[in-house]
Amino acid sequence: MVSLYQAQKKIYPRSVSGLFSKWRWGLVFLTQIVFYGLPWLEWGQRQAVLFDLEARRFYILGLVLYPQDFIYLTGVLVISALALFLFTAVAGRQWCGYACPQTVYTEIFLWLEKVTEGDRSARMRLDNSPMSLNKFARKASKQLLWIALALWTGFTFVGYFTPIKELGVSFLSAGMGPWETFWVFFYAFATYGNAGFMREQVCKYMCPYARFQSAMFDKDTLIVTYDEARGEPRGSRSKKADPKALNLGSCVDCTLCVQVCPTGIDIRKGLQYECISCAACIDVCDTVMDKMGYPRGLIRYSTENAMANGWSRSQLLRRVFRPRVLVYTAILGAVTIAMFVNLALRTPFKVDVVRDRASLARIVSGGKIENVYRLQVMNATETRQDYRITVQGLPGLVIASDPLVSVDPAQSRWVPLTLQLPPDGASAGSHAINFEIEAVNASGRLTEKSVFLVPR
Repeated sequence: MVSLYQAQKKIYPRSVSGLFSKWRWGLVFLTQIVFYGLPWLEWGQRQAVLFDLEARRFYILGLVLYPQDFIYLTGVLVISALALFLFTAVAGRQWCGYACPQTVYTEIFLWLEKVTEGDRSARMRLDNSPMSLNKFARKASKQLLWIALALWTGFTFVGYFTPIKELGVSFLSAGMGPWETFWVFFYAFATYGNAGFMREQVCKYMCPYARFQSAMFDKDTLIVTYDEARGEPRGSRSKKADPKALNLGSCVDCTLCVQVCPTGIDIRKGLQYECISCAACIDVCDTVMDKMGYPRGLIRYSTENAMANGWSRSQLLRRVFRPRVLVYTAILGAVTIAMFVNLALRTPFKVDVVRDRASLARIVSGGKIENVYRLQVMNATETRQDYRITVQGLPGLVIASDPLVSVDPAQSRWVPLTLQLPPDGASAGSHAINFEIEAVNASGRLTEKSVFLVPR
């Protein structure tokens, strides 16, 4: 039998401490405080960030967005894509190594694994030992912690779409709806599987970013590099030995850089798509260099051009502002400014005009021609608003119903509106008209187009 799949050897990443490890854990804490804490933040009398799909309202701090504001989601996606291109061109895959959810949750799950099963060598011994009460207790406690964290993650995720306090009561009383139940457990299962078991397989085989990153890299992109000229030939030696006398480079071939790598690669083999730029190998190599009394930086953040030409740090940094980076920065800045200016100048209400299909046009008392419309007025503020409706476009055209509309905070209201035109006000056919809606006790004015039908 020929297997079509490569056998995978389990990776046991060694714990490491150092500057970049502290940065990585700092971002773990920051991202998780935001993710788990934001749904509990109150804004006035409601949840500060809530995407209420059932009511079709998106609440983001003081903003109330409707489906008609979908353009802002498009703007956020464009900004995110451009920011990814810019950051990748400058600093490679550091997003993957420090802030990607897959990396963050893998770090947390590995920490829980270390708490319950011990360090790298202890975990390897435990996995190779026969089943015992101690092994069962450690494995079971790890799984319980993983499941608890995964469920809390799934619960928090759904809390962005259902008010989290109500969701908590429903969760504890087993009264959640079918969709809420599905997404809580689906997201929990995804977190548990990706961070607990698949880990580096997601980064290596499932994540598309690893595949198309080469299109965004160039020889001035910051990557984790091994200084081959300084490190080779590698070999073990005593701390007191003179490497030049032994014809050896600075690399002592301790393989610690491989042992700490979460994807299991050997950075000494050069740039590889599996590298997520987490810099764990830099931290551990600097520790070894300190112990040996050698200068740090055998493994470091650098660029291909800097390594090939022996550039200093200042020369390396001067190449950051190259044409590609300047173009990405200019486009990103323009799109970001445009979106925020548009948000700042946004009219705080929306109006949709729909003709009454049951009666397109009719003749009423006095020979007047009447058209009936339905206006949906959406209040995007969190205070009750009054709106005045006027109509323009035909001489003698008047509103025969109440032109004032009141709408509750962050609500929408359908309003029937009747227009009447004198018998000789216009020729038969369709005539363009404009509805003008003005907020009475706030700033804002909208104009919506429609047509007035005159029967033959």
